[in-house]
Amino acid sequence: MVALKHDCARTRERYTHVTSYSSSYQCVYLKYYFLLKQKMANDLTRRISLLRKHLNLEISGSLTNLPETGVEEAMSLHLRPTSASNAQAKEEENLSSGLDISLAFPQATPSSTFPQSVSDYYQIDDLLTSEERALRARVREVSEKEIAPIIAKYWERAEFPFEIVPSLAKLKIAGGTIKGYGCPGLSVVGSALAMAEIARVDASCSTFMMVHTCLAMLTIAMCGSEEQKEKYLPSLARLDTISCWALTEPDYGSDASSLGTTATKVKGGWLLNGQKRWIGNSTFADVCVVFARNAETNEINGFIVKKGASGFSVKKIENKIGLRIVQNGDIVLRGFFVPDEDRLTGMNSFKDTAKVLAVSRIVVAWQPIGISMGVYDICHRYLQERKQFGVPLASFQLCQEKLVRMLGNIQAMMLIGWRLCKLYEAGKMTPGQASLGKAWTTLRARETVALGRELLGGNGILADFLVAKAFCDLEPIYTYEGTYDVNSLVTGREVTGIASFKAPKRRSAL
Repeated sequence: MVALKHDCARTRERYTHVTSYSSSYQCVYLKYYFLLKQKMANDLTRRISLLRKHLNLEISGSLTNLPETGVEEAMSLHLRPTSASNAQAKEEENLSSGLDISLAFPQATPSSTFPQSVSDYYQIDDLLTSEERALRARVREVSEKEIAPIIAKYWERAEFPFEIVPSLAKLKIAGGTIKGYGCPGLSVVGSALAMAEIARVDASCSTFMMVHTCLAMLTIAMCGSEEQKEKYLPSLARLDTISCWALTEPDYGSDASSLGTTATKVKGGWLLNGQKRWIGNSTFADVCVVFARNAETNEINGFIVKKGASGFSVKKIENKIGLRIVQNGDIVLRGFFVPDEDRLTGMNSFKDTAKVLAVSRIVVAWQPIGISMGVYDICHRYLQERKQFGVPLASFQLCQEKLVRMLGNIQAMMLIGWRLCKLYEAGKMTPGQASLGKAWTTLRARETVALGRELLGGNGILADFLVAKAFCDLEPIYTYEGTYDVNSLVTGREVTGIASFKAPKRRSAL
């Protein structure tokens, strides 16, 4: 299972506890209990880390090959006091890492303790169904209590927090609007709200779920055969397997319909050759939806690729300043064989790809809404806690004006996002409307987050107070799933009837 690939075995969830340890800390006996739907094995790793930190212990023993059945099994992990030199080194390491933010700046609460949501000024909550409100409350609780406390350190290290995957799985939001095959069959509004609530706390985790649900799973649901849906969707819905979606290439970003990866028909299947770039989740995904040009028809086809076979390699893209937790990768395909059964039968041209993108853009339009909500909530609390000149920052007119401007943007964004969902549910949404929704909300979110950055002053550049992280995370969202400019041109083509994507032909001099 992907949630434990970097730590333990493939056992999904476990509960552990320390039963005893001697006064000299010579050994601690830890028992693993397999309890379905309880805590994952990373819980053990976290507890061991705490023991090591507070008791100055070194640990020997294996955290792999945990029991796969319900039979109770036990193993011992031996702990011994660290040497004086190691203890000194650890102390120096703690000092060099700086003071905890709560000690260094006690005047304001960091985002690890997330504030309550106060951004629904126009009571848009009244437009939601009771099921949608209940779903939003569940996702908000998990995001605030399980993602917020740990996410800044993962963002700093540009690592993915596999420990949260079981919590996301329990929410039963993977698959979004897809009905059947173990998927939740949410309303479009419900699916969008879920992604927005995760983005409110962390945009990277929201992007992880969006790629998995609204791109890869949705493509299989919209363009796959019945056999493909039954084979892949149930495990993806449980997050037992993780997916990615490979369209963008080094030479083709906005011009994705011109992609160069090829699919050549051979006996029993297809050979894929080419390169993909910026593919989220690709470094650890189990299943990858790959788009390639059919060498015979010259049309874009889709393929379900299972990693592990020869001819498929992925390398993580380093040095990103935004969505650092998302594991984007470069994929290289060299004669990679895909059996006929894994060609998406309903993906026969780029028009089919565009249909998937039009739907996914609805949810992507809600990501900047969620980001803006989180930034507003943080700023609202910060301005009341932080004092200058003997009074809270909220006392100053300039601060209030900026806060209200942020609030107004959020009300408008939420109303556009809600209306876009309703147009789709009624079968009235056009590609231009979807593109305008994504383009406009990201534009307004950029302004909102920039205002939040100003309000927090020096703390506005620290990931500990969310705003700096959100400021950086919003930039790739402004670009992916169609840049602001390209999405504007999609809408422009629809309202004028004139396509303006390609530069006009150069006129000869008179």
